[in-house]
Amino acid sequence: MPIVPIDDTNRADSNRVLAHAFRDDPMIRWMMGPSTARDEKVFAFLSRFHRAPGASDLYVDDDGTPVGAAMWNPPGYTEKVNKWLVPLQALAVFRGGFRRSAVVESIFPKLHPKEPHWYLPAIGATIQGRGIGSALLEHRLSQVNGVPAYLESSHRDNIPLYERFGFAVVDEIKLPMDGPLIWPMLRPADA
Repeated sequence: MPIVPIDDTNRADSNRVLAHAFRDDPMIRWMMGPSTARDEKVFAFLSRFHRAPGASDLYVDDDGTPVGAAMWNPPGYTEKVNKWLVPLQALAVFRGGFRRSAVVESIFPKLHPKEPHWYLPAIGATIQGRGIGSALLEHRLSQVNGVPAYLESSHRDNIPLYERFGFAVVDEIKLPMDGPLIWPMLRPADA
């Protein structure tokens, strides 16, 4: 099977895949500006907080090339983080986008469902139209039946893909500071 767990041996591959996949993402561009130069650092930073063992997946092509990745947090997963160090690390990574990333960090946790759920902060593929995103979703969602799953989409065009897997839009949020629209989506436990 071309899907393997993300761990310390392939985390950099995952970061590269996601940086490439999110290069035109409205929220990433809003936070980081038009340059994609720091995108890989952004995903390296984010992967520090989404590293529950066995919960995230890398899609590897037949020739061994990583072409898709999905970061997941299982229900109840919390990373023990030094609270004063996180803002300093974020400041170094996000630089000019720090204020906007802080806005996202203040809004997104409030959007999450109250009940335990799987959370998908990032999924992407370097090659579109080959079913890589669908394969990654199917792989993880087949293991989480009976538990809700949640994500935020910042790309309207991705909503139909998530709907095919049982997710439904629960709100539409306009981020402040001329930010993009965000669509929180929930997949019920019985989907």
